[in-house]
Amino acid sequence: MDKVTQSLSFLGIAKIDHEFIVLLRIVLIVVAAWIVLGVTRHLIRAFRVRLTSRMDDREQVKRAETLGRVFRYLASVVVMVVAVTLILSELGIAVAPILGAAGVIGLAVGFGAQSLVKDYFAGFFILLENQMRQGDVVDIAGKAGLVEEITLRYVRLRDYDGNVHFVSNGLITTVTNMSRGYAQSVVDVGVAYREDTDEAVAVMREVGAELRADKVFGAKILDDLEVAGVDKWDDSAVILRCRFKVQPLEQWGVRREFLRRLKKAFDARGIEIPFPHLTVYAGVAKDGSAPPFSVRAPESVAVRD
Repeated sequence: MDKVTQSLSFLGIAKIDHEFIVLLRIVLIVVAAWIVLGVTRHLIRAFRVRLTSRMDDREQVKRAETLGRVFRYLASVVVMVVAVTLILSELGIAVAPILGAAGVIGLAVGFGAQSLVKDYFAGFFILLENQMRQGDVVDIAGKAGLVEEITLRYVRLRDYDGNVHFVSNGLITTVTNMSRGYAQSVVDVGVAYREDTDEAVAVMREVGAELRADKVFGAKILDDLEVAGVDKWDDSAVILRCRFKVQPLEQWGVRREFLRRLKKAFDARGIEIPFPHLTVYAGVAKDGSAPPFSVRAPESVAVRD
């Protein structure tokens, strides 16, 4: 009887020791996860601070902060998953079936929310590659406007009419950024066919020089007017093309002011700015003679002497 009692006592002590060791391991796993998570966040934060200290642009700083939050979130998820898996293993719970079920559930959720996952991946690379930033004017997914906000999920645009567009990042395949570095203000000018194109180009150069010498618009223009010359023969006009190299987002204002001044200069020089018109051709006979072509006002129209 004493031997049985001693055996039970020994088994109880061994069981208590085993439970204590398991509890101690779980505590060590939690502490190690907390330390790893803290070190990882500190390293990411230190790298972000060092990177942003060299940036003068506020928008680049915001982009770096957004990427820092993304990396911190990913690091937290990885550390937490590993820690929970180790804790379940210490408790004697089979991890393989759970991981298999999680994989199946994750696959189902992935198929159901693949557009959402696509949005987040696309948003991450848009931020990482600095394709656009807040304050830029862009054309994406058939919508153009001023970028007011960029997230991992969507880009918020406001167009010229004041309409707000939310464009999912997964729909963005091409980004046309109209405000990166500098812009070109392209102007097409139409003159009548009877006008001397060299004279019209000379007037355009004079107006361009005056515009660049202006106190207000001179700071917006980076280079002299570049005249490409005759671009095409249109139905009612000869099209002359030119352009200004300007500061970002100033291409539209410079173009409007140039056209305003050029209109006055053309009027002063008597250079015709044509409007669409129609030429009626009656044709000729085989011998070269033109048939009679009479124009008569309708009877309902009163004719004044």
